[in-house]
Amino acid sequence: MEEPQYSIVIPAFNEQARIGATLSRVMECVQERGWQAEVLVVNDGSRDRTAAIVEAAAERYPNLRLIHNPGNRGKGYAVRNGILQARGKIVMFTDADLSAPMEEAERLFAALENGADVAIGSRWLDRSRQTLKQPIYRRFFGRCFNWLTRLVMNLPLADTQCGFKAFRSQAAKAIFIRQRIERWGFDPEILYIALRLGMNVKEVAVTWGHDERSRISYLRDGLRMLEELVRVRMYSLAGYYNADVSPAQASGTCGTCGEENVTPAAKI
Repeated sequence: MEEPQYSIVIPAFNEQARIGATLSRVMECVQERGWQAEVLVVNDGSRDRTAAIVEAAAERYPNLRLIHNPGNRGKGYAVRNGILQARGKIVMFTDADLSAPMEEAERLFAALENGADVAIGSRWLDRSRQTLKQPIYRRFFGRCFNWLTRLVMNLPLADTQCGFKAFRSQAAKAIFIRQRIERWGFDPEILYIALRLGMNVKEVAVTWGHDERSRISYLRDGLRMLEELVRVRMYSLAGYYNADVSPAQASGTCGTCGEENVTPAAKI
């Protein structure tokens, strides 16, 4: 089978309320723009009808695949699972709520065509593109976390957490085979890895609207993400992200023999 030009990865956990509409919109966008694309939904141990809804949709869309995680492992694990199984020359992931409309992917693809290895959507480069703003408290905590991320990890980026990112295939494989954080803190980790490997990371302003159904807790998950930032620095000091380290050494396992072609979480 011919390799698709694009792979669109969608992590999903208990998304029965919106995954059907999301897939309809993604597939409509793919067809309207004539993209040669595959869509991979990664079910992260959902306990509702998410998987059943995706399976039903796959009967209508032959370019749609459902991938199962071994239980609920976290968004970072789900994204990595999908990325490492993607076949497209350009690989991207988007949140199931489509806070950034699927059409905005063209802006990421354009950045890659212009020389970037990684293109990341940003909510903060052009705030006029925010169609539905977050509540003030979410904006405050989000900006605080981004400031801490830039301080701890020295990331020169305005928005590390937007769930709308695209990669050249080779860049994606090099980054995600080294990824070790499995939950919310994986976003700054993969960007840290990309810059550590000398990749060209381009930040792109995208249209974005807040979804009130967001599950992130800025207190509980924020504290966990801070812990994960520290772990990233520890992994970096240990040399796991170095360019001269093989993927097997970086992940602590064989990169091709892990469960479902996914490198299990490393241990230190």
